[in-house]
Amino acid sequence: MDPDVGGNRRVFNRPGIDSSKNQKVCFHWRAGKCTRFPCPFLHSEQSHPSGSATVNGSGTHKRFADDSGFSGQPPRRSPNLKNNHNNSWGRIGAKKAVIKTEKVCNYWVRGNCNYGDKCKFLHSWSLGEGFSMLNHLDGHQKLVSGIVLPAGMDKLFTGSKDETLRAWDTNSGQCTAVINLGGEVGCMIGEGPWLFVGIPNAVKVWNTQFNQELTLGGPVGQVYAMVVFTDLLFAGTQDAILVWKFSAVTNTFEPVASLKGHALPVVSLIVGANRLYSASADHSIKVWSLETLQCIQTLTGHNDVVMSLLCWDQFLMSCSLDKTIKASVWVATENGNLEVAYTHNEENGVLNLRGMPDLESKPVLLCACNNNYVRLFDLPSFSERGRIFAKQEIRSVEVGPGGLFFTGDGTGFKVWKWAEPVGLS
Repeated sequence: MDPDVGGNRRVFNRPGIDSSKNQKVCFHWRAGKCTRFPCPFLHSEQSHPSGSATVNGSGTHKRFADDSGFSGQPPRRSPNLKNNHNNSWGRIGAKKAVIKTEKVCNYWVRGNCNYGDKCKFLHSWSLGEGFSMLNHLDGHQKLVSGIVLPAGMDKLFTGSKDETLRAWDTNSGQCTAVINLGGEVGCMIGEGPWLFVGIPNAVKVWNTQFNQELTLGGPVGQVYAMVVFTDLLFAGTQDAILVWKFSAVTNTFEPVASLKGHALPVVSLIVGANRLYSASADHSIKVWSLETLQCIQTLTGHNDVVMSLLCWDQFLMSCSLDKTIKASVWVATENGNLEVAYTHNEENGVLNLRGMPDLESKPVLLCACNNNYVRLFDLPSFSERGRIFAKQEIRSVEVGPGGLFFTGDGTGFKVWKWAEPVGLS
């Protein structure tokens, strides 16, 4: 049956030709695929009979040159071209933009990606502008869990789950010393010339100025977090927050208190607004008076492990494996308690928070997430500035002087720096 009356075979009626004589152009021939011999349809284009005008349905004349600006007959398809009739508008000769996914190319990491700029995966450890990677230093055999750059020193220290502490020369990038600790490093902090390293059942202490080494006993299990306030050292452990006080007479730290209240390990500590804040695997945050060392408030806004705390402006910021970052603010009431003012949602669990200014003194939040990346946000807008990627999970993020910051994962640690704003020297 002819397609003009509902059949399945597609042909083109030519103007001015008697269709009863099958004077139609073969569709398959036009596509370069006709295999019938003899074919009952024409294998040639028929020109319009004398005269170059036809009559449309309204009775007006219309020339072959239509309103599109193209004139004359359409070019004949060469019989040896295949499937060209399937091309859609805009594809022939068009250059496609390569849309990058937010994932680092594994072949690029190994040095053998053949796609170059056309690869849809990233050929860089970061996305965004205004910062760049200065160096990638390896040497640890397992996850880097702590990074400290003491003020005024030309050495940087890293601690790892491989049970070692390493010292690095900040000028050459070379590892200058390795200390075997006999236990995994759970956390590291620096305060003046002092370096504190949390390991199972102890805190190791070094005075880098006088080359003095101490071991503080008392913790049960791993030490997950530490913070210093004036002459007090706080350490978060599996069952309590232990407190030591520095004695200038003996040049040592004496135990003074054990703060109980959390049901599970204390994994983050920070001091701000004359308060100590502790975050725990029990999903809660506790607020402690630094004068009485008593708990004065418990926050229960998260529904998974609260991994990290940060004080910024008048806000206490917290992140959790529940995929949220919460900003709590002191409320001017009689109790003066903290209340959640804003909640930011992430696609993955959030592991660590650090804050720093860029070189224009704008506050930036560094947020380490599950799935091996760090997000950088402007505060308080939470506008994303960029992302940093790694082969393995990033558990340590630390800030340094002069726009430097560091990220540590299972392959080592990277050194980053904010760039000078355009127009400034």
